[in-house]
Amino acid sequence: MDSIQVSFWVVALLVLLAILFDFMNGFHDAANSIATVVSTGVLKPQQAVLFAAFFNVLAIGVFQLKVAATVGSGIVNPSVVDHHVVFGALIGAIAWNVITWWYGIPSSSSHALIGGLVGAVIAKSGPSALVTGGVLKTVLFIFVSPFLGFLLGSILMVVVAWLFRRSSPLRVDNWFRRLQLISAGLYSLGHGGNDAQKTIGLIWMLLVATGYLSAQASSPPVWVIVACYFAIGLGTMFGGWRIVRTMGQKITKLKPVGGFCAETGGAITLFLATSLGIPVSTTHTITGAIVGVGSVRRASAVRWGVAGTIVWAWIFTIPASALVAGICYWVSFAVF
Repeated sequence: MDSIQVSFWVVALLVLLAILFDFMNGFHDAANSIATVVSTGVLKPQQAVLFAAFFNVLAIGVFQLKVAATVGSGIVNPSVVDHHVVFGALIGAIAWNVITWWYGIPSSSSHALIGGLVGAVIAKSGPSALVTGGVLKTVLFIFVSPFLGFLLGSILMVVVAWLFRRSSPLRVDNWFRRLQLISAGLYSLGHGGNDAQKTIGLIWMLLVATGYLSAQASSPPVWVIVACYFAIGLGTMFGGWRIVRTMGQKITKLKPVGGFCAETGGAITLFLATSLGIPVSTTHTITGAIVGVGSVRRASAVRWGVAGTIVWAWIFTIPASALVAGICYWVSFAVF
């Protein structure tokens, strides 16, 4: 009886740690949803975070759990996962999020979690325990999602410029101040739909690995789904303001029309990835879209030095979080 109680409390604490990561995901990635709409002056910061959080949670009724299924069984072999692996993965991801938040670098919470999971599993069972196809697909989309965001953002900017070529700047600004509310809502919907599911997938995997859920279960418990969506929404409400400044102003100066094109291009990318069950980075996606919008005006409108720093953070996210996760796995295994 005592061992069951200990096991229950270990699992319960890991679930709480996962929900804390989900909250931090929303906090860290709030900039993805609100930086454009805040920097263009369409919404005040406090309004923007409430607006984004609402759509984060609303995503619970929009998307199927395909991304959760990918994280739960498509990245690593579920049979090697135990509570030590989950602990290592979460600590690795949280540590990288804290570091990048502190320095205002818009890195990917999603890839930090994937990197943490990969690092902990390699520490336990070696590279053979990885699902090669799932890992490669995730790594590929480190490049595909920002490129697609860039492409869609720049195309939309060109199309809008042509359609409104005879309109006055004031009229265009007034129109897109309204339209940006729609694009920001759609982007926040995509953000919640893709990112909340990564934590859902990890908790799902943990419950199966520890025997609290059948391996044949077709979906995680409802309480897991609800808790994760509300946690990411709550995190977004608190907002990571250091990153908002980088995303909204330091990459390129945005007007409402540019914010609309960036958010719409990013939202299309996220909706597509989530429908395919691919865990992508909302940070990479919106950054690519913002750069695409800025480059349409002129190449010098983009601060390429800032963009380059962000790209280096993307490159280091998975290996850095994997390294921390591997160390934390061994510590957990030795102590517990």
